[in-house]
Amino acid sequence: MIVATTNDLPGYRVVHTIGLVRGITVRSRSVFGTIGGALQSLVGGNITLFTSLAEKTRQEALDLMVQQAEAAGANAIIAMRYDANEITDGITEMLAYGTAVVVEQG
Repeated sequence: MIVATTNDLPGYRVVHTIGLVRGITVRSRSVFGTIGGALQSLVGGNITLFTSLAEKTRQEALDLMVQQAEAAGANAIIAMRYDANEITDGITEMLAYGTAVVVEQG
């Protein structure tokens, strides 16, 4: 599966547009993660506990989007984007979305 943030893929042509695909995941910080992150924030710098959680959440949303595209018969996703919204304190929705397409080289 090719996933690109661009609207086209150099060396490929879109032969069929399937449409919007998305992967959504909702995550919360654990009590231990929140405490650990608060302790790391006292020292300053990168808060690795939150960075790790954010990366895992983005990857999960991306994987879900790719699964939806593959199930629809796509071999590529173009114009891929992420979006995040805080649902309530400590609970965040992560959305990966893009346009599922079938591409051929040429």
